[in-house]
Amino acid sequence: MKKNILKSCNLCPRNCLVNRYQKIGFCRQTNQIRIAKACLTYFEEPCISNNNGSGTIFFSGCNMECCFCQNIKISKDNFGRTISIKRLAEIMLKLQDKGALNINLVTPTPHVINIIKALKIAKKNGLHIPIIYNTSGYENLETIKMLDGLIDVYLPDLKYYDNQYALKYSKAFNYFKITSLAISEMYRQTGSIKFDQNGNILKGVIVRHLMLPTLKEDTKKILSYLYKTYQDNIYLSLMNQYTVMPNLKYKELKNQIKEKEYNEVIEYALSLGITNCYCQLEKTNSKKYIPDFNLEGIK
Repeated sequence: MKKNILKSCNLCPRNCLVNRYQKIGFCRQTNQIRIAKACLTYFEEPCISNNNGSGTIFFSGCNMECCFCQNIKISKDNFGRTISIKRLAEIMLKLQDKGALNINLVTPTPHVINIIKALKIAKKNGLHIPIIYNTSGYENLETIKMLDGLIDVYLPDLKYYDNQYALKYSKAFNYFKITSLAISEMYRQTGSIKFDQNGNILKGVIVRHLMLPTLKEDTKKILSYLYKTYQDNIYLSLMNQYTVMPNLKYKELKNQIKEKEYNEVIEYALSLGITNCYCQLEKTNSKKYIPDFNLEGIK
């Protein structure tokens, strides 16, 4: 990779090659950090949030374009405030002082160059809690390799097995191959999952999969692939919180996930031998779980 990659950006598989000091690419970001919120959150997987909360930093922009996105205010509309690298390091340390169990970097990929610099500053100044890289999974392998030694926990999505759905719903080409290679590198860096005595995650990979309407069989293929590849060395997070958003283009996405469908997929996971899997047994398909992006923790 070039030393100053932001002058010809290929941080993600979009490979825009734009000079982000002068213009924006697919992610809509410049060469500067832009975040929309920094706070303790309590709705992540239990090992991430537990009772103390996860120190979550929501970055503006995204290298995906999911038509059903719940965070469109930051992913597409680019809500947020531009901050310095030094300020990002300060925010991380402040979240640690508030008792955060970890630093949870949400949609960080467009900002990864500056995040690396901020992490090094923060760690030099006493940041010691686990760092979580919370991503769509649609990552260039070389970008993930740049994070080796800085990230403790990877939290990637694996949204689709069949690329026709990735193209249709997220405008993402070659999604499964690219994302599965990225997850493989994440696992190489962290190794098998590790928790402390209180059940808080210290190291490892948790792969999230959001079930989508009509794609039950695609979900089963993802579960089968992950278990055959990683067995019990990673955790899975099978999510039923798909929420119907306004102005959806596709009719099939205007339905909620049925409880019967979700339970069938859980039974399928059990039949494969999967035990390291978080499931959502309560009603989570509600807009109340969508963050209120209000610049909290930034000013």
